[in-house]
Amino acid sequence: MSGRWEDWPPSRPIRVDGGIRARSKRGAIGEQWWSRRFISVLESYGMSGRLARGRSYARAGQVLDFELSQGKVTARVQGSRVRPYQVRIGVLPLTTAQWRRVQDRLASQALFRAKLLAGEMPREIEEVFAECGTPLFPRSPADLDMHCSCPDWEVPCKHLAAVCYVLAEEFDRDPFGMLAWRGKARNDLLAALRQIQASSAGAGPGQDAPAAGAARPGLDVPSRPLEECLDGFWSPGLSPARLRALATAPDAGAPDLLLRMFPPPPVTVRRQDLADVLAPAYQRLAADDADGPGEPA
Repeated sequence: MSGRWEDWPPSRPIRVDGGIRARSKRGAIGEQWWSRRFISVLESYGMSGRLARGRSYARAGQVLDFELSQGKVTARVQGSRVRPYQVRIGVLPLTTAQWRRVQDRLASQALFRAKLLAGEMPREIEEVFAECGTPLFPRSPADLDMHCSCPDWEVPCKHLAAVCYVLAEEFDRDPFGMLAWRGKARNDLLAALRQIQASSAGAGPGQDAPAAGAARPGLDVPSRPLEECLDGFWSPGLSPARLRALATAPDAGAPDLLLRMFPPPPVTVRRQDLADVLAPAYQRLAADDADGPGEPA
């Protein structure tokens, strides 16, 4: 055999049992829009060829363990050597001030709040981060600190690429992992949104109530006295033809959306929150409506 390293046969990884195996068996990895977006961002950096080499590693379960924390992901990947390689993928977390801007913007939209409090990730969240000057996804390879203990000088190597795919599927499982990576844990974010929502709903202890007709925090427009709105009170803001042409958001019609949008009332029924008691009724009503009217007797 030639002494040139180019002529050496490719090394094969040591197979392991119990590794983190990607759920996807073929094609692209990532089921939700945010995980696919994460992979597409990496591919836009010219990494598509290198990422493909790690896809088989991810599907074979070569990633032994994986930990996501604020600003970084650490993992061990089994390669061709006996000792697994140490992998780290770092990203710069948002500052406290940056997160405050994002939280205020998210809390100002009732639908965003409802989706996030229900564990969903609104597609518009990427625009929210961009408008706040803090893109949700890395903007360039320089925004990522990628390191692997293997001797491969290319970044990302197949071990790093395998962890990227595992990370994408982790985002599938828990979209809040993407936000935790950028510095805000799920519970902290939801608590902040609830606090902003509660403060915008009315004055807190020791505060004066908003003056009549004054704009309240979190509302898009100030309220107007009724006598100033009588001329157009019964007129729709859009023509019937325009209303019919508007597309309905596919996931905006959740039966219990109203329950999610507002804080639960301080009422309990048999030690359960009233909202939890009402949710099944909303679901049944929606199911009856979907079935349509029954046949006349």
